[in-house]
Amino acid sequence: MRLDAWLVARIEGMSRARATDHLAHGQVTLLQGPPNAKLKPSLLVNKTMIMQVIVQPRPELSAEPEAMPLAILYEDDDLLVLDKPAGLVVHPAAGHETGTLVNALLHHAPQMQGLGGVEVRPGLVHRIDKDTSGLLVVSKNERSMQKLAADFAAHRLERRYVAIALGTIPEPHLSVSTLHGRHPTDRKRFSGRVSEGKTAVSHFTVLARSPLTTLVVCTLETGRTHQIRMHLAEMGHPIAGDALYGGARSLQRTERTQRDIAWLAQVKRQALHAYALGFRHPRTGEQLRFVLDWPADLAPVAQGLYGEAAKLPGLDERVWQGQDSAQGKPIPKK
Repeated sequence: MRLDAWLVARIEGMSRARATDHLAHGQVTLLQGPPNAKLKPSLLVNKTMIMQVIVQPRPELSAEPEAMPLAILYEDDDLLVLDKPAGLVVHPAAGHETGTLVNALLHHAPQMQGLGGVEVRPGLVHRIDKDTSGLLVVSKNERSMQKLAADFAAHRLERRYVAIALGTIPEPHLSVSTLHGRHPTDRKRFSGRVSEGKTAVSHFTVLARSPLTTLVVCTLETGRTHQIRMHLAEMGHPIAGDALYGGARSLQRTERTQRDIAWLAQVKRQALHAYALGFRHPRTGEQLRFVLDWPADLAPVAQGLYGEAAKLPGLDERVWQGQDSAQGKPIPKK
């Protein structure tokens, strides 16, 4: 194993970038091993070596306001609901210190700075991955954040995603319940095949199938990091375009599959979209529900693979349920 990968595997919270930085600044010492070994990230380690690592604290992250466009679907004094595009990181982290959704939110609503006692995740009660598109609700004050966080923790809300998964899922409906923890050999991934961790529960409904893929609606009962991606991959059906979980694998080209392969070649990120979100308004108690059709990059792929069957269930339902309040009103669907 490479030395940087070994450090990541052995030290909780260590990343490849931090491991490289520790090596560059002399915080890793070889106490036993080949005398001429150079401590660089690519050094291959073995069981005869003994290392001393002086783990440095993580650098403090902060979030500054940045003027960036936001696709806001609804906003009032308590919260806002937006359409997060694929490719946008939700909050600052190592390697993504600026240009995140939080930076844009702080410019749009400066009062959110430090909300919830956190500098880099103010107002966030849930997240979606960088390369997943779709709906996100954000709190704008402490009361809203506490109530929404409690509803998320108690699973009192609706979260539905749509995914293009590789292979044929035979069951029309399927529920998956596993543990959830870091993958034992790849710290970037998560796995349900771990000895301890929190419970992760996902429900899947098949909408359509093509020779190489299955179109599924994924309803979250819990919301763990990479949960849908992890569950589908460990079922043997990774999401198309998801390089981390095996969704970028080569597919066998035959006369029957060449049409699918041509459409899948257009997928440049994981084909996962958060398309429905329903929750109680934290102040009024009104039931809100928002839906989003396929994003522009995935819409032609879904249409090409499944035709009319690519239509997402529930799109015709009202986006806003209840009376318009004095606080705000929905922005109509385009």
